[in-house]
Amino acid sequence: MADQEQAVLKKLRVEPGEKIRLRDRNPRDKSLFGDEQETKAATAALAKDIDTLQDRLYAEGARALLVILQGTDTSGKDGTIRSVFNATGPLGVSVHAFGPPSRLELEHDYLWRVHAAAPRRGTIGIFNRSHYEDVLIGKVHKLAPEKVVEQRYDQINAFEKMLAENGTTILKFMLHISKDEQKERLQERLDDPAKHWKFNPGDLEDREHWDEYQDAYEIMLNRCSTKWAPWHIIPADRKWVRNAAIATIVKATLEEMDPQYPEVSWKPGDFKIT
Repeated sequence: MADQEQAVLKKLRVEPGEKIRLRDRNPRDKSLFGDEQETKAATAALAKDIDTLQDRLYAEGARALLVILQGTDTSGKDGTIRSVFNATGPLGVSVHAFGPPSRLELEHDYLWRVHAAAPRRGTIGIFNRSHYEDVLIGKVHKLAPEKVVEQRYDQINAFEKMLAENGTTILKFMLHISKDEQKERLQERLDDPAKHWKFNPGDLEDREHWDEYQDAYEIMLNRCSTKWAPWHIIPADRKWVRNAAIATIVKATLEEMDPQYPEVSWKPGDFKIT
């Protein structure tokens, strides 16, 4: 693994049992990367590398990669997907955006819809929000009793371990932005008519609970970063840093998985195309 990749992983990964305080993590940190334009060019190259590795993963057809993007409103989940996976062929990538559960989903346990969306073998699955909403929104807005929320941390860890033991590598990214940066991005959505559709008045209500959400994220990070499904805290105030960090980790993980093209039982020389 290259020195750059090792530095990114070491600084951003949450080790199991590590006690996280988000106020100690600078959401504007750019120390892992150099010049902005050079970093953007490097990220584009990483996206192409991810495409090549994903092609091998698809051909191998034996394992999957699940990428979980979790963050407050405007933290850049959609932008991450566009920048990091823009070169990846659509055949082997699925994106699932989790919104409020439907009536049918509410009639099942909270992980039912998540398991159904997990990536099939040979593919990369991306969750735009995830089952962690059930220990974030569920906790802050008291959508479930505290006892029930408390049980979910261990349940989620067990669920993810089951996926991992059945061939799914899991990467989890918490997109860490500052309250000031969120204010600027929300204001942009109000100021630009082309972005009005992105503005949700409900985001302002969640913003009033900023500190409670930060506390809920800290508990989530402390309780649910495991050896088989580690969390990474991504400084997300600078979009180019966010994209570079995630692309670096995704590429390094796929390289470690080292998917292989399957061997065929025939010899190319035995055939002639006429």
